[in-house]
Amino acid sequence: MYQIDFNHPVSVFFVGIGGISMSGLAQILASEGFTVSGSDRSESAATRELQASGIRVMIGQRAENITDDIDLAVFTAAIHPDNPEYIAVHEKGIPSLSRAELLGQLMKNYRLPVAVSGTHGKTTTTSMLSEILLAANVDPTLSIGGNLPDIGGNVRIGSSGYFVAEACEYTNSFLHMFPGIGVILNIEEDHLDFFKDLADIRHSFRSFAELIPAEGALVINAEIDNWQEIAGNLPCKVLTFSTQEEADYYPSDITFDEWGHPSFTLHGPASGGEDTRISLHVPGMHNVSNALAAVAAADRLGISRAHSAAGLASFTGTDRRFQYKGVKNGFTIIDDYAHHPTEIEATLRAAKACPHDRIICVFQPHTYSRTKSLLPGFAQALSHADLVILADIYAARETDTLGVSSQTLQEEIKKLGHECLYFPTFGEIEKFLLANCRKNDLVITMGAGNVDEIGKNLLS
Repeated sequence: MYQIDFNHPVSVFFVGIGGISMSGLAQILASEGFTVSGSDRSESAATRELQASGIRVMIGQRAENITDDIDLAVFTAAIHPDNPEYIAVHEKGIPSLSRAELLGQLMKNYRLPVAVSGTHGKTTTTSMLSEILLAANVDPTLSIGGNLPDIGGNVRIGSSGYFVAEACEYTNSFLHMFPGIGVILNIEEDHLDFFKDLADIRHSFRSFAELIPAEGALVINAEIDNWQEIAGNLPCKVLTFSTQEEADYYPSDITFDEWGHPSFTLHGPASGGEDTRISLHVPGMHNVSNALAAVAAADRLGISRAHSAAGLASFTGTDRRFQYKGVKNGFTIIDDYAHHPTEIEATLRAAKACPHDRIICVFQPHTYSRTKSLLPGFAQALSHADLVILADIYAARETDTLGVSSQTLQEEIKKLGHECLYFPTFGEIEKFLLANCRKNDLVITMGAGNVDEIGKNLLS
């Protein structure tokens, strides 16, 4: 495999450079003196930002974009062998890496690399740890799967040995990483278009844990069923956290403010004999769990508890994670990225702690395979809303070959005796909301697709 060396910068071409992770990696390499260019199928805010920073971006993917002076090509998972640039790279014999392989290669160039994994909560926990490191003023490099307002995007380029990145399990991407500290937030069924079953997913997380060197540490949720199977007999230090079970890190005296933001006393090792009071400005018990993981990782990095508390207090969320969008005709609009039953339930439970008369959830299912494999779970989770409105399934990388639709989910929800409506277009959903939402209703647009456009349209 090609090896990235910061001491020997080369010319790197990113195929699909406008992706949120790809654009961040491109910026990191450019900051290290690499000659960076790339292409994407269409113009976007990301491509415009890259161009403004001096990176050459071609709109449209063509074989002639691949020139002989390119030393390395990087591909997103969305690029297939019939892509003209993919074909040109291989015909010219240019070395290539996947996005995940490049991220792993970058990790090897940092002294203190942290990889945050899990079925849910990766972006939030990575952002929490990022805020802690920023509060400690250690000048970290950050690669986040969502936009963090305090860094003005999803990437921050620092000059120290601290590097924090998300580690996604889909297609086993995280197995290309070289973490000094690994975090496993949870392990559940998801991405069943790639994994065979839960046992297959657990096997991958065990393989991820085995990447951590003896001098490193694994931070793992003790609420994972039989977590010892994932973390047992590792050469590295293992630290557990939990909001419910006996663990190295746990909370007590949990209270919530009027918007469901929790405060709690954190108990754990390396605190100098003193427990720490933590106050969060994001809602829900799931964020208490995320905060415990972030503090455990920060402890291993040598960050003081005072800086951890300050960083967590300053964190107000990332884009599309229970994000307040505005008020229309007296009802409040929130947007959330939740696209798995566990995430949906956690978000709706958090919403119940917020001021509201009714919770109206506008849900856009993400991929046919996920909708079909987790159908009963989706119905149960969505039933925590007072009214569910379904949009069509966001296909993403798939085509409709599984015989499942939003109407299928609608029927499943109705079987539970719960009110559920379906509209085939965003326009019809917006028209319904404007006509039927009342003052003090809480409308949550939810999903990993483009459902957030509904809130934008209503507010505009």
